[in-house]
Amino acid sequence: MSLHVYANFVTPYGTAANNRAETDGNITTLQKILWLGHPHSTVSAEAIRFSLRRRLADLEDSGTNRRWNETERTNSWEDPEFRGWDTDSGKTYIDDDLLGYMRAEAAKTEGTTSTKVRRAVLELTRAVSLTPWNGDVTFNAASPGATPAAVRGKDKFKHPVPYGCEVHATRYQYGMSLTPESLREKSRAASAIDALCHLGTVAGNQGRFLYDFSPDAVVFRLTHDPAPRILYCFESNDHGKTVSVDQLLARLDSGDIQIEELIGGVSDFESPLYQQLKNRGLETMGVKAACASVLDRMSKLIGIEAQP
Repeated sequence: MSLHVYANFVTPYGTAANNRAETDGNITTLQKILWLGHPHSTVSAEAIRFSLRRRLADLEDSGTNRRWNETERTNSWEDPEFRGWDTDSGKTYIDDDLLGYMRAEAAKTEGTTSTKVRRAVLELTRAVSLTPWNGDVTFNAASPGATPAAVRGKDKFKHPVPYGCEVHATRYQYGMSLTPESLREKSRAASAIDALCHLGTVAGNQGRFLYDFSPDAVVFRLTHDPAPRILYCFESNDHGKTVSVDQLLARLDSGDIQIEELIGGVSDFESPLYQQLKNRGLETMGVKAACASVLDRMSKLIGIEAQP
């Protein structure tokens, strides 16, 4: 049976903005979904993947196949046709191995298609805010001349440009699933987990807002069970100030999850979450230490290097 590594992350509390959905007039909006009957802000899995790919580029000597070019505002490719996957010994890149790819070519004759597809081995959920969005909007004004294209007339450099921005003070939680033995190179699983544990900024627009997407807490599960059973296990009963895992403990009580499968990482040893996990006998430590423990356990189970 294959080993599966699952994780559920929760970020520190902060103010999120400019995770852009459709702009409504001069209001920069947040992406939102209905979650448990209330509007919550959300960050797409693709935005997390984009930031993750940047981290992965620094963790492997050959880099990534796809790299964002800040100057030209487009992607640069090393192997855009994914030829390395044509043979078992071909050169492949870590982002394609982990995140998959699809190359679709225009049909040369009617009714024909040509595609190259690899399903992602590292799967990520959409990040959802831990607390509902209550409609906070701030008023802002760009300094005179900062955005001349937004102002008409000869006085375009004399007046500030007003705009509004939806803001959400919250935490986000999201999950991952990874089956190391499905990778071309199993050692890349360690790089993926390390990168997620050190993820910085995610999403946003331009550089106006900084939101720390590094884990404030994480629960890992290493198991042969093909179902994660820990996704979106974090919740808060005090508007995001502290975090709890009542759903996770309920699954432990039911026997759906075995405690020896779990490793917990918590940044604050004085927090109720740390006490909740420790009191149940869960192996719990700091976030970085939990990441190292997962890599060590995984290396022993499937024979890979413990460090990326």
